[in-house]
Parts: sequence; C-alpha cells; structure tokens
Amino acid sequence: MQIILALLIVPSFVLVGVSGVTLFGEDPNTIAKVAGYPLTQQEWENAQRRQLDTMRQQMGAQFDQKLFDTPEFKQNVLDQLLAQRALTAEIRKAHMTVSDGTVQRAVWNDFPTLVKADGTFDTEQYRSILAQQGMNVDMHQNQLRNDLVINQILGGLEQSGITPRTVAKAISDFGAQEREVQELAFPLTKYIADVKVTDDMVKAFYDKNAKLFEIPESAKIEYVLLNADSVAPQVSVTDEEVNGYYAANKARFGTEELRRSSHILIKDRAKAEAALAEVRKTPADFAKIAKAKSEDPGSAELGGDLDVLVKGTFVKPVEEAILKLKQGEISDLVKSEFGYHIITVTELKPAQIKPLEEVKGEIVADLKKQKAGKLFSEMSEQFTDIVYSQYESLKPAADKLKLKIETAEGLGRQPNPMLGAAPFNNAKFLTALFADDALKNKRNTEAVEVAPQTLIAGRVVEFKPASKKPLAEVEAAIKQQVAMEEAVKAAKKAGEEKLAAAKKSGDAEGFSEAKTVSRAKSQGIPPAAFAAVMKADAAKLPAYVGVEIPGAGYGVYRISKVGQPAEQDAARREQESQRIGQLVAQSEFSSYLEVLKQKAKIKILRPVGTITKPAAE
Repeated sequence: MQIILALLIVPSFVLVGVSGVTLFGEDPNTIAKVAGYPLTQQEWENAQRRQLDTMRQQMGAQFDQKLFDTPEFKQNVLDQLLAQRALTAEIRKAHMTVSDGTVQRAVWNDFPTLVKADGTFDTEQYRSILAQQGMNVDMHQNQLRNDLVINQILGGLEQSGITPRTVAKAISDFGAQEREVQELAFPLTKYIADVKVTDDMVKAFYDKNAKLFEIPESAKIEYVLLNADSVAPQVSVTDEEVNGYYAANKARFGTEELRRSSHILIKDRAKAEAALAEVRKTPADFAKIAKAKSEDPGSAELGGDLDVLVKGTFVKPVEEAILKLKQGEISDLVKSEFGYHIITVTELKPAQIKPLEEVKGEIVADLKKQKAGKLFSEMSEQFTDIVYSQYESLKPAADKLKLKIETAEGLGRQPNPMLGAAPFNNAKFLTALFADDALKNKRNTEAVEVAPQTLIAGRVVEFKPASKKPLAEVEAAIKQQVAMEEAVKAAKKAGEEKLAAAKKSGDAEGFSEAKTVSRAKSQGIPPAAFAAVMKADAAKLPAYVGVEIPGAGYGVYRISKVGQPAEQDAARREQESQRIGQLVAQSEFSSYLEVLKQKAKIKILRPVGTITKPAAE
C-alpha cells in the first residue's frame, strides 16, 4: 500500500509567480534559451522576488527570508521558468488561443478597482499601472492570453486523472481502518518528585548547551533616511504650473469614448451571410441569434457580448469595425483569422473632459511627485558625498538636506523578521553597518539604496558583543529542565519494561478500557502515540507499541482488534477517489512537461550562481 501511495502522491507542478516574463528580444545577460527564445538573469531574479513576495503574504509574521536563500529555492524557480517557457513554445507551435472577449474579461477581473462607477474601464490608469511594471497593453494581454491557454491545458489534464476502482478502494479502506486500542500511561508527574538534581548536573547541562544561553551581539545606531517622504515637504507647486499642465494634458483628464459591443463569429462564409441576413431582419434578436449560432464559446453564451472595448484587445479588423459603427448599427461581415464576424455596438457614450477644479488635486500631486523625483536625484548625490566625506557624524548631512536623525536598537548582522520592511532592517545596509571600519571606528556607512528612491546611511553608537548569560541567572530553569529529562528517562525505563513483559505474556493487565480509533478519530490519544498505533504491524494480535510522549511521559498501547467500520461513508470515498484522480493528473502533467522540455531543446548558455544544467539539455 505504501508503494502505491508513493507512486500516486507526487509533487504537483504549480506555475506560481513566474508568468510575468517576456518572450521577445535578446539580452547580454541571457542565461538560457528555450525553443530559441531567451531567458535572462533579470527575469530569473524577478521571478525569485515574486515567489518571495507570495510566500511573505502567505506566511505573514512567520516569514523568514533566510529559509528561501538557498540554492534549492533558486534552482526550483529556474526549473519552473524553463518548464513554463517550454509549455509556451508548445502553445505557439500548436496555435492554441482563446477569444478576445475572454481576454478582455480577464483584464477586468485582474483590475476590478479600475472599473468606474458608471461601468466604464479606466484605460489610462490601466496603461499607467502596466508601465510601472515595464509592460504595455499588448504585452500584458499577450501574457494573459498565454496564461488562459495554460489554465485550459491544466484543466484538461486534471479531468484526465483516472484511477482504477480497486486502487481507490484499497487506499480508502486503508484510511478507514479501525483499531481497538488499550492504553497504559507512565506520566512524568509520577517520577519527577523522586529526581534529585545536583550542582554537577546543572553545570554539565550549562556547559553542554552553551548556545541556549547566548546573548547575541547587538548594536544601537543612528541613521538618516533620504526618500520620497523626506523630500516631499521641500517641494511646492504654483497655480501657473497647474494650469499649464492641465492645458498640455487635457486628454488625460477626459473620459474616453465608451463602446460596448457584441458579435457573432462563424467560420463558414455562407453560414455567416445567412446569419447576417437573419440579424438584419430582426435586429432585436441579435443576442438570441448569437447564442444559437455563434462559434465563439467565450461570448456565445452571453448573447455575443464582448463587454466594453479596450483598445488593443481585439484583432485589428474587429476593433476597426467596432470603432466605425454607430449604436445599434450592424456591420457587414468582418473577416479575421478566426472567421467571419457580425458586429453591433450595444452602448455608446461620447468622450468627455473633466473641469480643472475637479482634477486640480491630482495634478498638484503629480507635479509634486515629478519635482520630488528630480530633487531626490540632486539630493541623493549630495547625501552620498556628505555621509562619506564627513564620516564621523551624520549631522552635516541631516542639517544640509533638512533630514532627521533617527535611532534604532537591538540590531544584528542579519535582518530580523519581526522588524519587517524597516529600512534599517535591510541585509545590504546591515552588512555595511557591521563592516570593520563602521563597527570598530564608529564611522558612517556609505549611502545604501534599500529600495527604489530610498537611501540610508547610519553609524554605530553602541555595540554589545555576543555574550553568555551567567549560570546563576539561568540555574533555576536548568534545574527544571534537568529534572524533566531525568523523569523522562525513568518513565521510559518503566514503560519499556512493561512493554517487554506484555509482549511476552500477551495479557491486558493494567491497561485501560478499549477504544476504537481510526485515522479520522484519535479518541484523545496523543498525536505521537496515535501515529505509532496506526503504523504498528498488526498482522499478529495482540500487538504492542511503546512511545515516548513529548512533555507527558511514556505510553504503552495494546492493539487487540483490526477491521473496517460497519457502515462505509460513500461521500468520503467519492472525495478520496477524486483526490487520487487529481494526484494522478498532477503526475501526468509533470510527465507532459518533461516531454515538452525535451522538445524545446533547453540550453544553458552560461552558469549563473548555483544554476545547474537541467536534465532536458
């Protein structure tokens, strides 16, 4: 049964946080090629950052970046990127795609906050967000289209996971198995009173476990931060500047023309002409006819609705036709690579420009941001020069640039997860802070960039080297720990003696009343003991197991009966069967990806860090 489970339960391949990569252009930092397309080191590093951001959001305060700063993590991200590129190459080769309407709905779903109260989409803000990510509309929607196709492939493979009923039943029976168990406990409380802890035992524990009593090194520091918040108060904007900006950028403050359209897509021209004649005869039945005859699965069920037009979303002939039509007007046949389209505009709102009074606050904020960016560039050079040249104090830089000297305590050489994204909790800054010159001579660090447009410089005010708590301070805690360990030894010894005797006699003397347990019902048995009971070899009954129970003592368990419940839970069995099918599908998908990687002829062009050649090369 364990062999069967090992074959079925395979690691699932999940494309998480690595889809935002470009497939175009060459780069001097190219580290690999997949089907002739480059993969750059920058893309690899960006994918690592996205993975880390995802883990940080999921784990919250429990997140520790050091756990992910490993060659294995980096290699795993690279493997995912290579596999995704191989899958993308197969998609291009097979000309797989989804409809424009599906892509447009995905855009709206990805940016729900850009949908205005009047139901229109803020296209300008959409472009702005993409620009901040180094993308344009075409790049983003090509990526979306690619991701949607991948999801369809994943869905198809998931549905293909079929497990023989005999295997599913065997695994389900294994999970539902019941065992009749009796318990004999040897609690620590029974033995701890008899433990005598000597001074020598305390000293031996103290010496053997020195790391438990270490006080890590720490530093108290002063630092000066130069960022947007510190620069903003030094920036102002005049009414003349606001008026000039508004006049030069009126289009930005307008509401674009809104066009909502529907279409009927038919591949055969004769059938399309017949549908066009029918629509022109009864225009009010456009949605009904689209449902019945359109061959676009994404929009047909919606009566042909393509939602509000986002320029660049549809293929060129369709977009041009939508832009020419009046509301309610029906187009001639429009030919595209997908077939013949019959298009109508169902809603049309003209473009409008907001008055200056309505957008003045937004303009002021934009102008301040622009000026602050320029001022930051000028101040950053001064900041870097002053903290370096006036290395014995941060005051000259603070006075010259109107910055505030802040303090922080308890800093170590590595970032502290409890301090989150504080600028002084940055690994690069801490490395500079604990460098010999800064630490021993109390000199300023260099100006360190810890985030975009964020510079920090600091100096150590007070340093406490690593030390060890004195024995007198921790003696009471050690005595308690040693007493507990000795009690555990005594409980374990008594329990093992009872276990040996019970195995020899086979009787149930001293054991509790029997409990019926299964993997779904532990009946209050401690987790460590329950796991041992369910793993125990029950081929010969009665069977006995002895278990050390953390924090409680020792337990001996007698298994007298093994069987199946009288009534089987049909719903649970069905859920288990589906889950097993999913695991099989995951295994098939992993195999499918390996084949694609072979076809894509992955080539590692140069070693980067700990990257190793994949098996597919």
